[in-house]
Amino acid sequence: MFQIGDLIVHPMHGAGVIDDVIQEKVAGKVKEYYVFKMPIGGLTLKIPTANCQAIGIRTIISEAEAEAFFAGIPALEVESNANWNKRYQENLLRLKSGNLNEVARVVKGLMRRDSRRGLSTGERKMLHSAKQIIISEIALVEGCAYQDAEERLERAVMQKPPVPQ
Repeated sequence: MFQIGDLIVHPMHGAGVIDDVIQEKVAGKVKEYYVFKMPIGGLTLKIPTANCQAIGIRTIISEAEAEAFFAGIPALEVESNANWNKRYQENLLRLKSGNLNEVARVVKGLMRRDSRRGLSTGERKMLHSAKQIIISEIALVEGCAYQDAEERLERAVMQKPPVPQ
């Protein structure tokens, strides 16, 4: 169970803080909710405490994990299905997983596709969402500006993977 002030990540929205824990009556039953606030954009969500694990809510990574994450991005392999609908569904599953490396795969794959062929409106929105998920967490972990986290992510994604010896 999380506490007020804990930094957490919602798989579809990014990182934020638990601002409060409240109880509300819904359909005749009292349920407990976390009030989740994102520092950037001011998004506020009520997350049922009982569903956190199913949703994929997790604590933010450490600074050491952030460094390892950025170091691993160039080596991430990205497959890109030629079928737009199938590719979109695969990427959506990666986003919903809440796994930072899977979200990075989405960013890397879509950025590479954009540089070669361009993206559809749906994929452009997905790329923006995937970047925001990563950037929001990195900005909280490192205490840096949003823009700095975005630039660091883009540099890591565009970096060539190391050549095996």
